[in-house]
Amino acid sequence: MPGKHNEKALEDAIEASLLGLGGWVKGDPKTFDRERAFQRSDFFAFVEATQPELWADLKQQHGAGLEDAVLDTLVKSLESRGTLDVLRHGLKFFGKKIDCAAFRPAHGLNPEILAKYAKNRLVVTRQVRFIADADAKDCVDLLLSLNGLPIATVELKNHLTGQSVQHAIQQYRARDPRHRLFQFKKRALVHFAVDPDLVYTTTQLIGVDTRFLPFNRGHHDGAGNPDHPGGHRTAYLWQEVWQRDSFLDIVGRFLHVLKKEEKAADGKKVEREVVVFPRYHQLDAVRKLEAAARKDGAGKSYLIQHSAGSGKSNSIAWLAHRLASLHDDKDQKVFDSVVVITDRRVLDQQLQDNIYQFEHKQGVVEKINEDSEQLAKALASGTPIIVTTLQKFPFVTGKIAKLPRRKYAIIVDEAHSSQSGEGAQKMKEILSAGSLQEAERQEAEGDQEDEEDRLLKVMMSRGRQKNLSFFAFTTTPKAKTLEVFGLRDAEGNPRPFHLYSMRQAIEEGFILDVLKSYTTYKAYYRLVKATEDDPRVPKKEATRQLARFMSLHPHNVAQKTEVMVEHFRAKVRHKIGGKAKAMLVTSSRLHALRYKQAFDKYIKEKGYTDVGVLVAFSGKVEDPDTGFRFTEPEMNVGKDGKRISEAGLPAAFETDHFQILLAANKYQTGFDQPLLHTMYVDKRLAGVQAVQTLSRLNRTCRGKEDTFVLDFVNEVEEIQRSFQPYYEQTTVSETADPQQLYDLAHKLEAAQVFWESEKEAFCKVFFAPRDKQTTHDHAEMYRHLSPGVDRFKALDDGKQDEFRNALGAFVRLYAFLSQIMPFQDPDLEKLYTFCRYFEMKLPHDAKRSPLKLDGEVALKYYRLDKISEGAIQLRVAERVGLRSPVEVGTRKADEDEAKLSEIIEVLNERFGTEFTKADELLFDQFIEVAKADAEVVRRAMVNPLDNFALAMGQKIEDLMIDRMDQNQDIVTRYLNDQEFRETVFPLLVKKLYEAVRADAGAGR
Repeated sequence: MPGKHNEKALEDAIEASLLGLGGWVKGDPKTFDRERAFQRSDFFAFVEATQPELWADLKQQHGAGLEDAVLDTLVKSLESRGTLDVLRHGLKFFGKKIDCAAFRPAHGLNPEILAKYAKNRLVVTRQVRFIADADAKDCVDLLLSLNGLPIATVELKNHLTGQSVQHAIQQYRARDPRHRLFQFKKRALVHFAVDPDLVYTTTQLIGVDTRFLPFNRGHHDGAGNPDHPGGHRTAYLWQEVWQRDSFLDIVGRFLHVLKKEEKAADGKKVEREVVVFPRYHQLDAVRKLEAAARKDGAGKSYLIQHSAGSGKSNSIAWLAHRLASLHDDKDQKVFDSVVVITDRRVLDQQLQDNIYQFEHKQGVVEKINEDSEQLAKALASGTPIIVTTLQKFPFVTGKIAKLPRRKYAIIVDEAHSSQSGEGAQKMKEILSAGSLQEAERQEAEGDQEDEEDRLLKVMMSRGRQKNLSFFAFTTTPKAKTLEVFGLRDAEGNPRPFHLYSMRQAIEEGFILDVLKSYTTYKAYYRLVKATEDDPRVPKKEATRQLARFMSLHPHNVAQKTEVMVEHFRAKVRHKIGGKAKAMLVTSSRLHALRYKQAFDKYIKEKGYTDVGVLVAFSGKVEDPDTGFRFTEPEMNVGKDGKRISEAGLPAAFETDHFQILLAANKYQTGFDQPLLHTMYVDKRLAGVQAVQTLSRLNRTCRGKEDTFVLDFVNEVEEIQRSFQPYYEQTTVSETADPQQLYDLAHKLEAAQVFWESEKEAFCKVFFAPRDKQTTHDHAEMYRHLSPGVDRFKALDDGKQDEFRNALGAFVRLYAFLSQIMPFQDPDLEKLYTFCRYFEMKLPHDAKRSPLKLDGEVALKYYRLDKISEGAIQLRVAERVGLRSPVEVGTRKADEDEAKLSEIIEVLNERFGTEFTKADELLFDQFIEVAKADAEVVRRAMVNPLDNFALAMGQKIEDLMIDRMDQNQDIVTRYLNDQEFRETVFPLLVKKLYEAVRADAGAGR
């Protein structure tokens, strides 16, 4: 039948579901008040039905003008307090309180409230025009209202008409948020973008920067939705989430306004409000836990495995509030108190703020910040919610054991176990080790027990307590944790009560995949080595890098320091709009001390002013060479010359003054710094510790699109095994081959989906200097992307898949390799830049990959990064293209009066090397090439030897690098070993000086 495939058919299906089983009533779009953005008739119908005596009194007092007067008060209340607060707490009208909604009580002991609850008017209205202008045609597909006040708007799209949820999102972003219906907090609280497969939500429209979050169930532990009995994969939304009781529960006990402190562009802290709507896994987990606790009563344990990026703070707050008021089927309270054990510093205030919004009650939450006596009083008196730290957990269980008639719910949040490092391992207050190797061994021995182990030890020592229920939130549960808290499946294996996997969090865009750009030192070296003979990579730069890595020794702190500092400056610092930071994870506190000294020395010697370094370790570290003892604050000095306290270090690291944090058993768990982009690992990692440590990089922020890990110690197979239990599709880029890049580039260009002229035109706009950018650039760039997209759409499905695969592979491989290899190929850089945004412009294929919604932001930040790199590769490449190789004369030099062999003899004698006659060839060639250099000849002829030597430092190094192929051993030793260099340099300079002047004297 005609019309079965369009949006109207989807509207029909949703409306029929809501009106049938959902408990909603149908609204009339013609009676919607566009000026005030609510439905007045539904509002007054609820008030009259639930408060008849009050309404009768008000009518008697105010007569015919009552409704208009109440509406004026309602509008003012909505403008000042917002929809959510007005619905929950009503409004005052001439001293009388008018309730605007009624929410289900926690128990059935008050039939009057239950009767009011049943009279709430949930109204679904289709095709609602929202612009006050009578001629305006713009409308929302669905409006969901409670007692006349708008709660949610909905935009529907249907694949059968060639549109998807992405088009709904674009539609919302194009809308003016100043229209009353869309004004933040004052009218509609949430906006849904929906198609038959996916759901996304936002609570604030702010144009193109509007951020939509997925509201999907997850599929095979990843993003998306499974099949649904209702036919549409998103039928759960209207059949379950929007069902009457569920919808009222979300409005009454989930939605809340969160105040967030953020840093403005000028560095000042500003407070911003955010309306929080639960994500699907949060809603599902909290409700299932509440239902299980109601059914099971006290004495059970539940493990909630929710990945980083899952919003555990909100989940814990919602669960605590609900458990504190939970009643069973007999209307008996299930728990006397809820104890939240966490190290999240702001959770107690967040809990108190949330509960005040829900109930306007104070004193429900008590934070234990004094002593055990305060905790004992709170437990004995039945304080509804008690917030304390993991250190006090043994006392909590001990005290509860003495109160057997009271029942407690304990919510444990061990994911944020320790920033201090003191709880994470049993270490001596003062580390005294004679060497780095010994320090590593000592601290590895103490690195076995963490907070999770301590928690389990306390529990097992006391046994299962019948008056105690545990709700344990964790990102990376250990086997022992699963055994204690997990539920048994049909095969008897323990599993979490609820799962939100790392894979789903990555695919939904809440965290980054830290293994996408993970590489071991061996692989890093192999990739750098591969550039040595690649004509598309500048020879000198490739050889410099190769020399830096070739002779790396496990305990050579100075060498690794050079590798890290130079990599950070070349590849990392321009990321995230120039704000990217890095962390070095060291194997002991003594290593951290040594690294801090080495970093400071190297940065000072090089005169770098763009890299600031902080170190983090606990207690005191004794330097075995000097006997001096160091603390963290003594080694960290701010730009004002004052020491930075341990408590002040996170804030200092957040500033633009510091870029690299050197950490020893500290800040490896519970440290959320979204600007962390790169991690250097110089510590043995395995299992949960590997996952927790590397996951410090996975936090997202605007402009952060990738991460990078350079691991000096571990094997890729071990890291892969560590991540496997938490993310089934772990991948690492260990097998990357630079040649693949050029093969893929050729394949893309041969497909002729996009043309060379379009790529060049796009990049001309993209890479324009700041002073030549215009407001039309964005449209111009997209104009050059569109023709290729049209050609792509004309391909058959098989050809589309083939091209999309090659495109995605090229973009990912270049992004990874460019963090390692010194590419200076302008064509490759331009192709990558074009392909990144061409891929975003292609029609979304839901069956292949999760939806990426941040293309606009990504484009903006990537462009800033590229421009900030200093007219980037394009100018550098031009300069490289104009260079010609040094021409070497073919005349054979006369034998030097002083034999070059004596240099070899000096080196062998002084350094114990075994260089042979064959190695003399290096110096022969070196002298010949240098003598052919006009600048060298000129300087030798007009300067005495000492002045000539002063001018030759860089020249000698460059000539050495050019000889890398002939003798890697000598050149690498020269570049990496200062003592070796200081021995060779004066001998070489002397031989060169004498050879040049001898040739001049002979008339050559």
